[in-house]
Amino acid sequence: MVPDVSTGSNTRGLIVYLFGAGRRDEHTDPHIVAAWDMVGAPDPGRDPEASYTLLAKRLDHHVDLRTRELGGKKPPRHVWHCPVRTAPGDRYLTDAEWAEVARRIVHAAGIAPEGDENACRWITVRHADDHIHIMATTVRADGRRPRTHRDGQRAQAECRKIEAEFGLRRLKSGDLTAPRTPTGAERAKAERQGQTATARQWLREQAYAVAAAVRNEADYFTVLQSLGIKVKTRLGPETGDVIGYSLAAPGDTNAADEPVWYGGSKLAPDLSINRLRERLLDQDVADRPGYAADPADPWRHTTTATQVARTVLDSGDDAAAQGHLAAFGDALYNIASATTGPHRAELRAAATAFNRARRSATRADHQAATALRKAAKELAYASSEPGGLAIALLFATVHLARAAAKWHEQRGHEQQAAAAEEAFRHLQAGYQQAAPPVLADLARRAPRAATASRFEQDVRAALPDHADRILADLTWTALTTTLAQAETAGHNPRRLLAEMGTQRELDSAEHPAEVLNWRITTQPNRRAQAARRQSTISGTSARSAPQHPLLTPVATSPEEHSRHR
Repeated sequence: MVPDVSTGSNTRGLIVYLFGAGRRDEHTDPHIVAAWDMVGAPDPGRDPEASYTLLAKRLDHHVDLRTRELGGKKPPRHVWHCPVRTAPGDRYLTDAEWAEVARRIVHAAGIAPEGDENACRWITVRHADDHIHIMATTVRADGRRPRTHRDGQRAQAECRKIEAEFGLRRLKSGDLTAPRTPTGAERAKAERQGQTATARQWLREQAYAVAAAVRNEADYFTVLQSLGIKVKTRLGPETGDVIGYSLAAPGDTNAADEPVWYGGSKLAPDLSINRLRERLLDQDVADRPGYAADPADPWRHTTTATQVARTVLDSGDDAAAQGHLAAFGDALYNIASATTGPHRAELRAAATAFNRARRSATRADHQAATALRKAAKELAYASSEPGGLAIALLFATVHLARAAAKWHEQRGHEQQAAAAEEAFRHLQAGYQQAAPPVLADLARRAPRAATASRFEQDVRAALPDHADRILADLTWTALTTTLAQAETAGHNPRRLLAEMGTQRELDSAEHPAEVLNWRITTQPNRRAQAARRQSTISGTSARSAPQHPLLTPVATSPEEHSRHR
């Protein structure tokens, strides 16, 4: 059951909508099911003599009195509106049940506390099977305004109780960190235009994707504009610095043919200008210390940082863990953009789903996750997708998403845990699409029997407690190929197996050979590294080494993200 509190200033206009046919003739039998006074509230839906104007006057009675006291000035935003909708699949409530819901919500929200004779006037209109609209004028009989601080949160809490008592679907409790839900008008507009997402939702996705890829604030606004998105910044009166911004989707206009603007914080709490600045890095990823020109490095760096993030979730440092989850949210967008193949759709869906899991009431330490964020930004400028490394990264994201769901669940973050679990399912589906061909190719290129036998001895020596399970794993043959490649790259297989086995425990791994395969895949080529170091010493690298493929700041494009029209 979802309440959605908003305020306005047009009593009669809202009444006309509630009792009218609806924008698409979807309202059927609109009528009042509860009110401050069922006798004194005219019902235009059932009483032929009642009118919209008569009902508006009765509701606005105390507002009019207050207006005269204020010398002809109405109190600002004195109309309180709260649609309440049951979840899909719930049973339809009777009028009497909806009346009880309404009375409990106006009591909880502070509009009309039970037993308060001076409470605000309110009505509840039902014009569909699955929802009601509660409307009130927020001036009490004693001339005071009601105490509605955190009214939406209190209405949510009451709905959780109602769900339990009425046997309805139990929705997850929120913590005021969720983005705003699109209004009914926004959804209706999207439907009329044949869009699956509202302008608000589309802009949110674009903003997240761009913020994940760019290096600084200036690039953020430049790339958004390159996508056809209108950008309007708000400057401080004294410094002239940007203190806020709004976005408008291409072609999204109001009745006056003006752009419909959405402030960054109205798209999502962490898209405000201040929260963005905490995450954006004003540094060229190609200039970061230790950066090498190997095209595989972005994938290797991101995989390593993702594995580190998983250990941070177990560290007990909640601020650092929340920082890594925010960075992981950015990483998922860049991984999806840098990935090719049919599983790309699952990765994009995972990035969208994880947006709710990337923030909670725990304040994030973004500095703690700098390595993951920098590594992920490298992917926005990567020139190729190495098959095995890409799957190793995907494998790491699956496990981090699952760990994120568990981390949120342990802290009572119900909505975030559900979102992380949804992202996990998308990532798992993507992995199951992408991994089998790569593993099959590794198995086809297995080394000769003598080499495989030597690797078997290495496994038994390095990981004696897990050797039988590793050798019985269906991916053991693929692992022998990966071990042979690592050996060619300058690694000692036995020592490498011991190191990889201690990264994280293998007891809970259903396929330990598969886990080791992807851990070993991410290890750098030591011989190539040595050659590059020697080249640098001799002075040739500074003159002829290829530059990192840093393209234009455009990390996303209309071809990559369908425009909202």
